[in-house]
Amino acid sequence: MLYGYGFDYTYILVLIGVGLAMWASAGLNSTYAKYSRIASSMNMTGADVARKMLADNGIYDVEVRHIAGSLTDNYNSRNKTVNLSDGIYNSTSVAAISVAAHECGHAVQDNVGYMPRRFRAALFPVANIGSTLAWPMILLGIFLGHTGGMFMQIGIVLFMFAVLFQIVTLPVEYNASHRALVQLRDWSMLRQDEEAGARKVLNAAALTYLVAAISSILQLLRLLILFGGRRRRA
Repeated sequence: MLYGYGFDYTYILVLIGVGLAMWASAGLNSTYAKYSRIASSMNMTGADVARKMLADNGIYDVEVRHIAGSLTDNYNSRNKTVNLSDGIYNSTSVAAISVAAHECGHAVQDNVGYMPRRFRAALFPVANIGSTLAWPMILLGIFLGHTGGMFMQIGIVLFMFAVLFQIVTLPVEYNASHRALVQLRDWSMLRQDEEAGARKVLNAAALTYLVAAISSILQLLRLLILFGGRRRRA
């Protein structure tokens, strides 16, 4: 039974998504903690690496800023800032220089007009609306019973846009990490084991985006199964 007191087997999809998210998050935290304790031979802070990478790519209109928090690092294309968190900005660790270079990878994407990033930016307003309104519409459809089919359809379509945004995010994040690793390698300032550590940090971070996309796809699949079952019973 899907909407009564019986067992809803589609919850298995949700549990799979939750389990994957917990696994990816634990992996990121463990990898970040390990390499945040290992100083790089570059003897440059995350802020130093960010400024050097921006300059080496001919980007002079982006400011490197210090922000509060842990792993809150980001590139803001609206105000042209690379924002580095407490554990990244002033740290010389392998993790710090990896994360800083990754965020600058997004700045480079913005500077060269990397198409997946441009598409993601164009998709963001619709995806934001989708992630905000999808579940209220779906719940309204469930509440209205057999007369709520239209609201269910609208909710699922809106949720599809949110899922699409997460899928499009994947090449953007992986490409930023690739640009970071290439830049660090080109500087020839990292030992082989440090470069391997930087790759592990960036791969662990990228995995969280992959898992988030998979979890959203599983949730969408669950909605389609539930909605399909509802239509067959109508």
